[in-house]
Amino acid sequence: MAEGYLKKYLHQKANVYSAGVKNHEINSKAIEIMKMDDVDISNHTSNHVSEYEKLDLDFIITVCDHANETCPNFNCQNAVRLHQNFFDPSSDNTENNWKKLFQKSRDEIKLYCLNFCKKYFNLEKLAE
Repeated sequence: MAEGYLKKYLHQKANVYSAGVKNHEINSKAIEIMKMDDVDISNHTSNHVSEYEKLDLDFIITVCDHANETCPNFNCQNAVRLHQNFFDPSSDNTENNWKKLFQKSRDEIKLYCLNFCKKYFNLEKLAE
């Protein structure tokens, strides 16, 4: 979800990569809840962080505590490391409540991405 918002807000002003500490398929509920906010993540892939270890990154953002604890140290000495643990909607298996839970997570991530872009890319006039 963060990758989708960052790509939307930065409009190719930066290369945005998304990876995890383990691969898994993109959650169809995340795809659906993002589509409700006009962000298409259906073509996103699940990449492992090791695929990006050789890149010279400017920012490394971890979005859950587990990733923050296990994310490798990249050889990016000037990279700004940021961490924000977001609510994980997939941790609740209640089918009746999934939309509300994914929307909560999406909205937290959206706000974080907006603030990140405003702060680090001086993009004050982002359309929310």
